[in-house]
Amino acid sequence: MGRNKLARFKANEENRNVVQEGKEIFERIKGNWRKEQFKNERSIVVELACGRGEFTVGLAREYPDQNFIGVDIKGSRIWKGSTIAIEEGLENVAFLRTQIEQLERFFEEKEISELWITFPDPRPRDGDEKKRLTSPRFLEMYKPLIQEDGWIHFKTDNTGLFAYTLALLQEREDIKDLAFTHDFYASTFRDDHHGIKTRYEAMFSAKGEKIKYLKFRFR
Repeated sequence: MGRNKLARFKANEENRNVVQEGKEIFERIKGNWRKEQFKNERSIVVELACGRGEFTVGLAREYPDQNFIGVDIKGSRIWKGSTIAIEEGLENVAFLRTQIEQLERFFEEKEISELWITFPDPRPRDGDEKKRLTSPRFLEMYKPLIQEDGWIHFKTDNTGLFAYTLALLQEREDIKDLAFTHDFYASTFRDDHHGIKTRYEAMFSAKGEKIKYLKFRFR
């Protein structure tokens, strides 16, 4: 393991805005994000597969009256967003280092007001369907965690994953207010996100890839 990665892991251990195994707060955070981490009663927005945290931090800049949590298993990536948030004095940002499959361990029912799924691994093989973050397995996990009428957003460059997700949502009876576009930056949705791009999104866009986007709520 390289020195840079070791240094980042050490920083994550010290940074208050990183919740990870080995910290006392890790085992008691479920249902207590507002009280224990943010020290306020504001709404909680969660980004899954947050990577380096560009989107989580970007939203936190735009909406100081809300709390934002980025979730990812890669500590060296989380370090980046964590460090930027600390340098900018953003107290409404936190990062949870865990497998997304474990999300129920860390959030109480209705604790999340809004959920973002941004550029996840498309898992294109049929045998990997259950690992897709928009598969029925994951949708059933998100459903009790998000507040009534809370939005779930999904962005990807992957045409196959987007088609799979859209078809799945259109077939479900518990989905409402589904809206989507196959070309995000040519759509009316683009201004809602304040031009915030992740490193991967910028890379895909530069290659001419159309960014796909949808949002929905559970009935």
